Amino acid sequence: MKRQAGFTLIELVMVIVILGILAAFALPRFADLGTEARKAAIQGAFGAIKSAASIAHADSLVNSNPATITLEGEVINMVNGYPQAIDETDSAATGGILEAAQVTDDDFTIDATGAAATAAGVILVQAVGATVPGSCQVSYTAAAASSSPTIDLTVTNC
Repeated sequence: MKRQAGFTLIELVMVIVILGILAAFALPRFADLGTEARKAAIQGAFGAIKSAASIAHADSLVNSNPATITLEGEVINMVNGYPQAIDETDSAATGGILEAAQVTDDDFTIDATGAAATAAGVILVQAVGATVPGSCQVSYTAAAASSSPTIDLTVTNC
């Protein structure tokens, strides 16, 4: 009796069909992981900024609203009891919400065109590589008198 070696043509065709079906359904799910990664990164920055603002505010209340506080060795400038919306200051000894949250321009695009040391200051933290940067960002508006800062998250087009 003769032994069969290898695969039959039908077996090979079936394997190719199964691989084709898997590729048709699985590939689109994994093809756009960049969008999900950018979305997760900007959501992480949102959480860090929100937490840092709360921690800085708590420290400010405990110390009777000083002009600066120190968090993890970083001197943070305050306005109305919350961190200022100023750009990171690598050369200076003080900073604002970005230093408090440890958000850097190594990981995100920082739009500081509206940054200011007053209650009107606005800092935008945008995901690197976003299709529309303004639609994948965190906006931090410094606190006005007797209110908290406005922290908005937008992840509609990462």
